[in-house]
Amino acid sequence: MDIYAKHDLCALVSGNPYPGRGIVLGLTPDGGTSVAAYFIMGRSVNSRNRIFVEEPDGIRTEAFDPSKLEDPSLIIYHPVRELGRGLIVTNGDQTDTIRDFLKQGLPMEQALRTREFEPDGPNWTPRISGLLSPDGSYKLSILKSADADGSACVRQTFEYPGLPGVGHFLHTYVTDGNPIPTFQGEPERVAIGSDIDTFTEALWNALNPDNKISLFVRFTHLADNTFTQRICNKNP
Repeated sequence: MDIYAKHDLCALVSGNPYPGRGIVLGLTPDGGTSVAAYFIMGRSVNSRNRIFVEEPDGIRTEAFDPSKLEDPSLIIYHPVRELGRGLIVTNGDQTDTIRDFLKQGLPMEQALRTREFEPDGPNWTPRISGLLSPDGSYKLSILKSADADGSACVRQTFEYPGLPGVGHFLHTYVTDGNPIPTFQGEPERVAIGSDIDTFTEALWNALNPDNKISLFVRFTHLADNTFTQRICNKNP
């Protein structure tokens, strides 16, 4: 068994009807460009009624049809925010919690000790978060329920050096189900390519066509922090 094998990201995604929301962080094969991707999926009308919209410091989710918006508390948020030359990527409003703590010189881990998984029992959707540093290193975190009753929170953080051509993929669910089973184990080690359009198109096409909603991808040159990004929305 090769524990250092790099898995095919698109194969992992296409073989899973419902990974939920997912974060990918890593480096291109030449080691000069960091990669960040975030996608959302949904089964309910409320979840599917969303798009990604660019903001000056990242992106936010927005109701595609405001008249159909029900409870916005867990679906409207800023998934991506810049902070200096770093990038915060999460699946909820903990983006702002992390940003506020980092501004005070406090680590992401301390910020997330004030948060827990989403209050949507019996699924208890995990909160997943990523922090991409200017040198290409990164952290990934998951906050998930310790039991089926949602009585306590397990907090795990994984810290990675930036390795050329390597990324890590963290998502909220193992697969579809009722209740939906929470992600288990360490973020999956995946291969990262060098072209943003090839990467974006392949990942978008690999997501389940019924459940996918939106995808964000950013490639950032480490030398000067210039970046290129793409947004895909199922809703036109």
